[in-house]
Amino acid sequence: MSLIQIDMIDIKSANEIKKMRVASRLAAEVLDMVKPYVKSGISTDELNKICHDYIVNAQKAIPAPLNYNGFPKSICTSINNVVCHGIPSERKLKNGDIVNIDVTVIKNGFHGDTSKMFIIGKSSVKAKRICRIAQECLYIGIKQVRHGMRLGEIGKAIGAHADKNHCSIVRDYCGHGIGTMFHATPQVVHYDDGNIDNSPILEAGMTFTIEPMVNLGGFEVNTSKIDNWTVTTKDRSLSAQWEHTILVTKTGCEVLTLRDEETDIPVLK
Repeated sequence: MSLIQIDMIDIKSANEIKKMRVASRLAAEVLDMVKPYVKSGISTDELNKICHDYIVNAQKAIPAPLNYNGFPKSICTSINNVVCHGIPSERKLKNGDIVNIDVTVIKNGFHGDTSKMFIIGKSSVKAKRICRIAQECLYIGIKQVRHGMRLGEIGKAIGAHADKNHCSIVRDYCGHGIGTMFHATPQVVHYDDGNIDNSPILEAGMTFTIEPMVNLGGFEVNTSKIDNWTVTTKDRSLSAQWEHTILVTKTGCEVLTLRDEETDIPVLK
């Protein structure tokens, strides 16, 4: 999401957390469901239809991106040098592509938001590397989360890992609070913006996304003047992103959108 400013950070009640768990689990299930279809020769519009039908018909839920501020599809599909907000189209995936599929589901008025990278067929070493580093950045950010910490420590840890691997973090977009609203405070910056000591102190019951966008080249991006949505790397370098919805707990955090395949991520309860 782009940088926003809203004053209050919402603390969820036990009942609201239950609803967040449901919506987040459904979002994760969409990514599990679509995985067998994400292969060479399928168009991103076909993937959009598969996800839309599953969310609406099987999950009896709502795809949050559809018509959100005019976005025309139910998921985002961002290929290769597309950083985020890629609009599904007739473009077909081909061998060597990398694609981020970003899913947000609304169930009982609450949002669950998550994304992952898919590698199509045999990809390049660079493509595999940026996908791996971006996922590591997400997990490193998650490991920082605990009650009483400064929010800015998340971005500091993520940015340090990207820098160490000679990659860059996109600065124009950030993670966000989530609940009954799709995008709310806090803003979760994914690099050290020099404002850690003034960043919010996390409290149990907060829910937000961590979703670093990591580029092989520079951090600068362009937004399409044609559709006003598609964000690409300015230098045309590859970009990758992974996203989870997180609940702050008294002893750490809970990854609400954790998928079954993620067996090696430390989930702090």
